[in-house]
Amino acid sequence: MNTIQDFIGHEFEPTEFTYTETDAILYALGIGAGQDPEDEAELRFVYENAPAGFRVFPTFATTFGHGAMWQILALPGMQVNPMMLLHGEHTLELNGPLPDSATLTNQARITAVFDKGSGALVHLDVASRDAANEQLAFNRYSVFVRGLGGFGGERGPSGPPAEFPERQPDIEHRETIPANQALLYRLSGDRNPLHADPRMAKIAGFDRPILHGLSTFGSAARAILHRLGPDDVGHFRGIRGRFSRHVFPGETLITEMWEEAGSQIHFQCRIAERDEIVLANASLKLA
Repeated sequence: MNTIQDFIGHEFEPTEFTYTETDAILYALGIGAGQDPEDEAELRFVYENAPAGFRVFPTFATTFGHGAMWQILALPGMQVNPMMLLHGEHTLELNGPLPDSATLTNQARITAVFDKGSGALVHLDVASRDAANEQLAFNRYSVFVRGLGGFGGERGPSGPPAEFPERQPDIEHRETIPANQALLYRLSGDRNPLHADPRMAKIAGFDRPILHGLSTFGSAARAILHRLGPDDVGHFRGIRGRFSRHVFPGETLITEMWEEAGSQIHFQCRIAERDEIVLANASLKLA
């Protein structure tokens, strides 16, 4: 009988992902862009004829491999309740700006499985290539599967990276998460009922539906690029972080930023109402 550890190195069948300007706009709305329709810097992400020119927000690329995450549940011996699947960490790398529309081929592979005791942490790497076979984006989805731990595997790395700053943040950005943000974000492909259905949220142990971790991820990237980034989001090259706690729509997200040499920005996000870190050990890289 297969165990989850046996799937290290497993390569899934390639899948196709096609998007248009409309998909990119829906994503931008799902990370809170466009709340002020007179803000031209944000309008370019949510309006195809924006005066400053339309741009696809770079973290839209995190949605390219959504389907690959659910492929994990189709593996033999992995028939678990989707409510037991949590997105633990994420890494995104881009080679340049995203085109307004594209048809991509996604190749997904399980590269690591760690035993965390109460569950298993699975690293799913997804490379997205365009019609010319050029890699447009790389995503690492670190998925925590509750209930599948205790198989005797390696525990894996833990704790903050050594370079994470210890000083007070250089900049703080506060933003209230719109009450309907999770309902908007799910239209970008992650339709887990945990983020929309109060009954399903209660089964998973939450009082009400929670925000997608990648929606928080995108909101943080928006805050950083607004406060510290260049005018051209084409300079964005990557972002990573750990989803340490849940976020409820309607809460106040504080993004704390530290500027470092080499176009590296370290950051973390906390919820003002609970004073809890919800996105930790995070960094964003510019070209």
